[in-house]
Amino acid sequence: MVLANSPESRPVLFDLHSHSQASDGLLTPEALVARAVMRGVSTLAITDHDTLAGIVPARQAIVAQALPLTLVAGVEISTLWEHHEIHIVGLQVETTSPALVDFLALQSQRRDARAVEMGQRLARARIEGALEGAQRLAQGAQLTRGHFARYLVERGYATRCSDVFKHFLARGKTGYVPPLWGGMAEAVAAIHAAGGVAVLAHPGRYRLSAKWLKRLLTAFCAAGGDALEVAQCQQAPHERHQLALLARQFSLLASQGSDFHQPTPYLDLGRALSLPDGVTPVWAHWALAPQAPQPGASLLEAL
Repeated sequence: MVLANSPESRPVLFDLHSHSQASDGLLTPEALVARAVMRGVSTLAITDHDTLAGIVPARQAIVAQALPLTLVAGVEISTLWEHHEIHIVGLQVETTSPALVDFLALQSQRRDARAVEMGQRLARARIEGALEGAQRLAQGAQLTRGHFARYLVERGYATRCSDVFKHFLARGKTGYVPPLWGGMAEAVAAIHAAGGVAVLAHPGRYRLSAKWLKRLLTAFCAAGGDALEVAQCQQAPHERHQLALLARQFSLLASQGSDFHQPTPYLDLGRALSLPDGVTPVWAHWALAPQAPQPGASLLEAL
């Protein structure tokens, strides 16, 4: 698929799962869209955790810099199913939808309550100031466990955020607090009320057996889900093939996304993203209209 959005037509590369500083991403929305163009992405969805706060500044940056990028308004919503935390990405949502805005306000309250208890549990383990440190790092953005992880790395309790999750924030560890999320149907309904498409995110990360993954997909479809995230960056070829088979089996559209938070040697915007043959892309019927760059516009100004 090719869209003419510059003097030379460029292949369309979709990355439909990314995060900015509006939640737990490293880059500002402005820097995120600039990096997407630098990485060759033509269509980017910003899908911050339970917030739409990054969409408007990203749109403004695209216009101001005349970037050759189509922005898809999105959000990643946390839910609970059978004691598993399941993430559902909403794509092509209307950001002013009252139903979605109200639902995300409730999600934010749930996050704040969980964060307070997380800080208390860490304090009882003699890790002081974790809540305040996480809030400082969030800088007013949606507070996530990622901010707690960054604070503990900053304080020297670990060298990597992944180690913080493993030793402090995972189930059964000192700072773990059970999530307070609602069910999948609640999230899907809010996405649909905003005119969006509901995508089951990164299904390979839930550590489910094949039998339980099919149970999850059955429940997701029963909740009104529309699509499955089939292609991700760090993924074995057989996993992508198996997810494509499941998308066809459950009559789900297929999505792809990097789940970008920050650049690493193995994960970046647009990296290794393509759908196997035989699936219907989630964007198949979208009307996409990327903006043509103006002469003299500089991508570097946005980096």
